[in-house]
Amino acid sequence: MSVVTEGVSAPNPRIGFVSLGCPKALVDSERILTQLRVEGYEVVGGYDQADLVVVNTCAFIESAQEESLDAIGEALTENGKVVVTGCLGTKEGLIRERFPDVLSITGPHDYEAVMSAVHRQLPPPPRSPYLDLLPASGVKLTPRHYAYLKISEGCNHKCSFCIIPQLRGKLVSRPVEQVVAEAERLVRDGVRELLVVSQDTSAYGVDTRYETGTIRGREYRAQMTDLCQALGELGVWVRLHYVYPYPHVDDVIPLMAEGKVLPYLDMPLQHANADVLRAMRRPAGGEAVLERLQRWRETCPDLAVRSSFIVGFPGETEAAFEELLDFLRQAQIDRVGCFVYSPVEGARANALPGWVDPDVAEDRKRRLMEVQAEISSERLARLRGRDLDVLIDEVHEDGSIGRSFADAPEIDGQVHLPGVGGVRPGDFVKARIVESDDHDLIAVLADD
Repeated sequence: MSVVTEGVSAPNPRIGFVSLGCPKALVDSERILTQLRVEGYEVVGGYDQADLVVVNTCAFIESAQEESLDAIGEALTENGKVVVTGCLGTKEGLIRERFPDVLSITGPHDYEAVMSAVHRQLPPPPRSPYLDLLPASGVKLTPRHYAYLKISEGCNHKCSFCIIPQLRGKLVSRPVEQVVAEAERLVRDGVRELLVVSQDTSAYGVDTRYETGTIRGREYRAQMTDLCQALGELGVWVRLHYVYPYPHVDDVIPLMAEGKVLPYLDMPLQHANADVLRAMRRPAGGEAVLERLQRWRETCPDLAVRSSFIVGFPGETEAAFEELLDFLRQAQIDRVGCFVYSPVEGARANALPGWVDPDVAEDRKRRLMEVQAEISSERLARLRGRDLDVLIDEVHEDGSIGRSFADAPEIDGQVHLPGVGGVRPGDFVKARIVESDDHDLIAVLADD
């Protein structure tokens, strides 16, 4: 359960909160929690303390759906009063069939419906005149020094394995001045790293025809390059997630080379074989991506790339899988996540022929990750002897742990600094890399 305790007086209604799913869902949870706090509700840790529990669900793949259903069941058993929201909320029949006693069900980013459901069960307490003094950036479920910045909602792609457009709708971009204003508030509140997220960051502004907004007296377009320009002036790390390899991404790479945006791209490629990509209804192909990666690294040699791949997709032959392995060896992608294809109710891929035996698919995942471990080890070894800026995440008795420009929180590696104290989470230190393995770096403080 993701919990934020706000210290509101005891008589006020108490809400328990469970947040599941991706960073976009986490942002939704933060917004609901912020509204709860503004209206005087107390957010508590533990089902037995709560008058009602809100469960923000995920439904991206079957295992995520089961995790969400388990969370709903646990909340009902332990508390009895449950409001469900999030992506699984679009499958109300499924939830009602298993849990008919759920109080209310709503889909993702429908904050008003969640608050209405809470109001029906627990009317808000009398408003305090001091609530206007609350920080404008609201509740955060991440550590104080980094935050997810959601720039759009929904997706216009029609990937055959994905039901996100059915769950979250088509692309809806936020106004650029609104995004930057939120980023500025976060930075004022102590955030040192902004993680830009959406379903398709490269498509930001397409739906609004790149309308403009005025930021610090200058006109910016609602377009990825202009947004990066504006965020790059805030003096903090800016990390881009969910970037498709469209041609206009070329314009962002120079900003990375100049240090305005971190030289890091989270780029979900999913496969490299043309036939598999066609069945997935995914853009681009392995050869085009290789050419683009080469150009990007010529402009920005430090560029670190993270990607995810699906193996065992219907129709994936052994030859197609071997082509994917060859692509990995040529692309030299720094960080990789691999998933065995899992059918999702409502996805078009469910009707495709040529399903891969589950044991074969699991073996392909193992083989892919073995190849990737070698690549990752080689990529990290190149950093030995270099001095890097490291953002501290944790401090322990025996040292500190942080991240470099190449490491997003929770999904990538870490920089271990044995014996380094006197720092706090959110501090930047200059560290010299002395060792590396398949995933992490070991460093000492660099000489002054």
